[in-house]
Amino acid sequence: MINLQNSALLLIEFQNEWLTEKGKLNHLLSDREQFLTSLKNAENVIKCARDSRIHIIHSGLSYTNKYKELGEAQHGLRAAIQAKKTFLENTNASQFTAPFDPQENEFVVSGRIGSSAFSGSNLDAYLRNNRINILFIMGYALHVCVESTFRAAHDLGYESIIIEDASSAFNQEQKKYFLQNIVHHFGDKMKSDDFLNLLKRG
Repeated sequence: MINLQNSALLLIEFQNEWLTEKGKLNHLLSDREQFLTSLKNAENVIKCARDSRIHIIHSGLSYTNKYKELGEAQHGLRAAIQAKKTFLENTNASQFTAPFDPQENEFVVSGRIGSSAFSGSNLDAYLRNNRINILFIMGYALHVCVESTFRAAHDLGYESIIIEDASSAFNQEQKKYFLQNIVHHFGDKMKSDDFLNLLKRG
């Protein structure tokens, strides 16, 4: 049986850049049914989680206006983020989207610069200092930053579970590949309804 006091719900990039129509990354979520379903389920998850004893953690991205922390990258996300000018600090795009905006008693990861929520951040220290060893992860994009965080959590010794229908990839093929070929190597997956039942039992 899972002890909720030793568990955390980790939200990856529930920010305007992904979730609002004006966000520069919103159009990448081309499977709109998958995206809208994930958003609805995530709203149910955060609502019930806030009524439970589970820790709630928010991990977003936010960069300085000249992206100096990313260097002069030519490839990958470090290059793409700069080219598209996404997740700039102190802009509406980098803000967390309601109802996922952090509440007073919820932890917001700081220092993150990479695709994984652990990259350069204080997340690992928070988890260890609060004796958290189980992570329930949901967010965007499933096959990029959620996957990177999932892999990193495994290698750091955490038990991690993806809430699969409260997360979205760009398309169905990406989601199917992740769930069928990646997840079992690094942790497990569950539906949002099963997570909600877990909260109720806890």
